[in-house]
Amino acid sequence: MEVSGFVSQSDLFDGVRLFFERVLERPWVALVELLMIGAVVYSALRALEGTRGARLVRAVFLILAVSFAVVWLLAERFEFDRINALYPFFLLGVFLVSLVAFQAELRRLLLKVGEGAWLQRFIRTSDEVIDPIVTAADRLSRKKIGALIAIERSAEAGAIIETGVPVGAVVTAELLETIFWPGSALHDLGVMIGQGRIRAAGCQFPLTESAGVDRALGSRHRAAIGMSEETDAVVVVVSEETGTISVASRGKLQRGLTPESLRGLLAQELGAAAAARASWPAPSPAPAVPEVEP
Repeated sequence: MEVSGFVSQSDLFDGVRLFFERVLERPWVALVELLMIGAVVYSALRALEGTRGARLVRAVFLILAVSFAVVWLLAERFEFDRINALYPFFLLGVFLVSLVAFQAELRRLLLKVGEGAWLQRFIRTSDEVIDPIVTAADRLSRKKIGALIAIERSAEAGAIIETGVPVGAVVTAELLETIFWPGSALHDLGVMIGQGRIRAAGCQFPLTESAGVDRALGSRHRAAIGMSEETDAVVVVVSEETGTISVASRGKLQRGLTPESLRGLLAQELGAAAAARASWPAPSPAPAVPEVEP
């Protein structure tokens, strides 16, 4: 039996058989196509790794697998015409819901495409920005003063900047220390650096929603990870409890950085000229320490 908008089981089997026949006729073409599809799927999964999107993907695949089994194994066999007729609308609904549910992940994926290596030569982040950040982070770390500094890359974080107080000043270690000094009006929130200047202070960064984040991390570190998930910024965070220096990038947090490894990591992530003139020691992971931060 054939239902409008669907094919019968025999047609399905004929289609599968025809597919394998075409694969055997042109195996190299099929191999290239499968590799291209695999690369796209792998890139999408890597982009979603460590975010709430990974759980959403599993849920969507589970829903589609169950619905496919119900329609093709039960509805076709027992001629449930109404289920067959409604199935295309169900798939459309799943697609639309997925667009809404994955909007943050899709934005992140597009940002990662936009920050490709072919664009890095147009991104100018010099030692004049990196050096003050490293110096300030080192000083604040020694004094155990918390800090949260985000550096823009290829995409501007205009919505985040609007939540803070405009500054527009040259990046200096002394100014960063003053902003994060306990008791100042802006010390609890984040600083946005872009275009070689401190664009805003007192910015509210989004907290990460990823289930894979260490529960021992405080709100400052969660905000750093969330900022790196929502934008393509590199975020430097100094723990108020332990003085540990960390960097969040692309949803990943590297902890236990020294000033030297911080400088090298920033140069690498920001595509600065300093990346070519130095090779810094790789940061060693620090043990998880419970941190309660404002």
